[in-house]
Amino acid sequence: MTLPLLVLRPEPGASATVAAAGALGMRAVAAPLFTMCALDWSLPEQLPEAVLMTSANAARLGGAGLEPLHTLPLYTVGEATARAARAAGFTQIISGEGGIEEIAARAAGDGIRSLLHLAGREHLVSAATAPAIERRIVYAADAVSTLPAPAAALLPDAVALLHSPRAAALFASLVEPGPIRIAALSPAVADAAGEGWRFVAVADRPTDASLLAAAAKLCNHRA
Repeated sequence: MTLPLLVLRPEPGASATVAAAGALGMRAVAAPLFTMCALDWSLPEQLPEAVLMTSANAARLGGAGLEPLHTLPLYTVGEATARAARAAGFTQIISGEGGIEEIAARAAGDGIRSLLHLAGREHLVSAATAPAIERRIVYAADAVSTLPAPAAALLPDAVALLHSPRAAALFASLVEPGPIRIAALSPAVADAAGEGWRFVAVADRPTDASLLAAAAKLCNHRA
């Protein structure tokens, strides 16, 4: 018997990960650590040459303010963000699997001089000096104060999926690491979780598919 997976990311990503795990024959349970909400925001007086999204939530929760940006080039981190952007109406999408530094560098290489980063309240900031990046906060992820009941019911005999450094740090603050196994999307996520876990697996690439592959090894590791 294999261990179940705890999917701690917010919805709708949690349900997507649960479905992907199920297609691979794994049992996954959604127990989001954050609730997403849209925030009021406004466009800059002068539109940028291109748009930047580092999370699909910007496309899902950006609202009507996104419409004037639909025809601009959009640089996204991750294919999930690109899919959400297409659904929101964007037509010129350039997607990469790296982080914000890599996609900003790609925009600079394409000759883009100004980017509008549509971001969450907690976000990564690029250290790049080009292109010039202006930012609008369009959504927030509010953290839970206690471990969700589905997670509490399965721990410690489960594998926790950690998709972000913030989720990793929050999860570590809500549980006793000891016997728990975690699978992290990246080394930075694993570092944010800290030490003391029974087993830690890190995805080969920062994708949901790679994370599930790493988690599958832990699900079958009973020692």
